[in-house]
Amino acid sequence: MDAAVKKQLKIKACKARMGIIEGVYNAKSGHPGGSLSCVDIITYLYFNHMNVDPADDKAPGRDRFVLSKGHAAPALYAVLALKGFFPEDWIPTLRKSDSKLQGHPSMRYTPGVDMSTGSLGQGISAACGMALGAKLSGEDFRVYTILGDGEIEEGQVWEAAMYASAKGLDNLVAVIDNNNLQIDGTCAEVNSVYPINEKFKAFGWNVIEIDAHSFDEIDAAFNAAKEFKGKPTAIIAKSIKGKGVSYMEDVCSWHGTAPNTEQYQQAMAELSEALKELEA
Repeated sequence: MDAAVKKQLKIKACKARMGIIEGVYNAKSGHPGGSLSCVDIITYLYFNHMNVDPADDKAPGRDRFVLSKGHAAPALYAVLALKGFFPEDWIPTLRKSDSKLQGHPSMRYTPGVDMSTGSLGQGISAACGMALGAKLSGEDFRVYTILGDGEIEEGQVWEAAMYASAKGLDNLVAVIDNNNLQIDGTCAEVNSVYPINEKFKAFGWNVIEIDAHSFDEIDAAFNAAKEFKGKPTAIIAKSIKGKGVSYMEDVCSWHGTAPNTEQYQQAMAELSEALKELEA
């Protein structure tokens, strides 16, 4: 990946992390840990890969994105705001009763959201439907979905995985945000999902494994998925829950906890310093 492009993606991702913290802090609730772990990939998709236009967010030929792990909505909202789908001053309204940014993505309220999600396991099924629709109508748009590693304990995920393979949906990419932490502990302890790679291979998918925080690896994986024909692609993205905020990193309790004022100030100070270094 070009160094200048990578630098801009890092800057955007850092700003998105600040948006995540801003939103969850003001809401006094939400899910910062899993939002911070997947935001690099969402940033990459919207700023360097997907065919999307904020000026025409319902364009028939646009690529689609489904946040199957809908509780990570703060990450999606932060990126959509940076991309220009709606004003950045909406971010502090997260989860307010009259806000257009609800706790899970809603097509009804939020510009740029392609699918309302939140009930875990269902997002990938919707993504399958979108990808099949493109195939049946002869359109060339692509569909991307992000699932949590805890989410893939849901049986519906594997029904969808089987279906996507059976229909040869090579225009579908499912990213597994593998931070190994869910609300009750590690995935291995709660209900082991491992080996994730071998399971998707057994269900007939092309599988790529990456570091979820390396834009070089992210770029290579999505470009390889675009070129691969005949099977859907699963990208197993090894990530760090709470990535970018020192006291949140790899700590299970930040799955669904909002920072208090002191914690908010520390997080924003850390991210502001990181942004300053990136922009230098």
